[in-house]
Amino acid sequence: MTTLALMHDDNTANDPQRRAPLVIGPQTDETVTDSVCRVTEEVRTPRAWFVALVVSAALTAVFFGTIGYLITTGIGVLGNNRPVMWAFPIVNFVFWIGIGHAGTLISAILFLFRQQWRTAINRSAEAMTIFAVICALIFPGIHMGRIWVAYWMAPYPNQMALWPNFRSPLMWDVFAVNTYFLVSAMFWYLGMIPDLATLRDRATSRLRHSIYGLLALGWNGSARQWQVYERAYLLLAALATPLVVSVHSVVSTDFAVAQLPGWHTTIFPPYFVAGAIFSGFAMVVTLMVPARAYFGLKHLVTLRHLDNVNKIMLATSCIVAYSYAIELFIAWYSGHSHERFVHLNRAFGPYAWTYWLMVACNVLLPQLFWLKRCRTTPWIMFLIALAVNVGMWLERFVIIVVSLSRDYLPANWAMYYPTLIDVLMLLGSFGLFFTLFLLFCRYLPMVAIWEVKHVLPREEVNHGRTRA
Repeated sequence: MTTLALMHDDNTANDPQRRAPLVIGPQTDETVTDSVCRVTEEVRTPRAWFVALVVSAALTAVFFGTIGYLITTGIGVLGNNRPVMWAFPIVNFVFWIGIGHAGTLISAILFLFRQQWRTAINRSAEAMTIFAVICALIFPGIHMGRIWVAYWMAPYPNQMALWPNFRSPLMWDVFAVNTYFLVSAMFWYLGMIPDLATLRDRATSRLRHSIYGLLALGWNGSARQWQVYERAYLLLAALATPLVVSVHSVVSTDFAVAQLPGWHTTIFPPYFVAGAIFSGFAMVVTLMVPARAYFGLKHLVTLRHLDNVNKIMLATSCIVAYSYAIELFIAWYSGHSHERFVHLNRAFGPYAWTYWLMVACNVLLPQLFWLKRCRTTPWIMFLIALAVNVGMWLERFVIIVVSLSRDYLPANWAMYYPTLIDVLMLLGSFGLFFTLFLLFCRYLPMVAIWEVKHVLPREEVNHGRTRA
């Protein structure tokens, strides 16, 4: 079963999930609008949301505090050593880039395939993409050490007559990731314009009316505006679709073009893309399961939506498992002693616990999604998604740190141990991500109101007969 086949779930007439409703209860346009807008219109800040924001904001402050300490003190505060030159910053960079893949996949690709089940989760997934890429973009600059010269990566005429090496995949990262961020941000904002106009029209204070009115760009819902809007939305969806594949393929070439055992392999681009989609959908489940319960959106974000997300996670888990197996096979089949050693070292070396925990989280636990009960029970899917997030971070750790820790000469071998600054930066990046997501949930429509209205059951008249 391929990911594409799972995307066509709504087009399969014999699938019992097709008969499951996309919204629960006798919903109307008014009730959908009230359910989503109520979250942003609450006068009193919910206590649980406020507590979560304080914790996340504290971690964010720690994040930027450690970055400031790194700049003023030097790169030596990190655990990087020789030969492990790439460590936590690059591991975190690749991890966060992967998290951002689900949003564009749900929004753009599933939109082009006309999958109606995407409507209730696409807005939150798009926001997750933006926030994850923001977290990712911080780490390459940190990894440079001399963060004040990060602008050297940009191709522009300068007084030193120096240009970036355009043959370097590290340079490709700059273009791929920034392009992905800009297109995803435009796609996210464009999709919110009609809903921002709704919040503007419902605003009870002058400040809210002014802010939402400014963001709505004068939207009035005329037929002409809808015609232009839908064309622009389709165009951006088509533009964003190849970025899902290209951006993480470019990130993977950072490793694939290196003459290093364990990295120099052609399987990395599809392997990284599948892993990115896998981790991205796991984060969607991690965020949406508590959000739908806390904000009272279970009738809009239904178990059918989560069931379909879990099916895609199962499919990508199988692809990732195949990638793990083919890596081991090629290392054996190649007859290259260094390749064999790298993979044996991953499985049985000093970091073996990270490898087997990665396999358990990414390969074994997701197989529970073959059971419908696991795919439709919120607390089970939430725990599995958390495990997948841990496993995908460990996958990047195994690829980067474990491969680098054993050089060609045993005299160059060294163990990598993260410092407190490394750990605080990792936790702080999660704090930044959750801070942005909590603010999004509180002040912006977390469900696409106008898209959900399109999938509500309507009564139509056909040749004199009324049918639902």
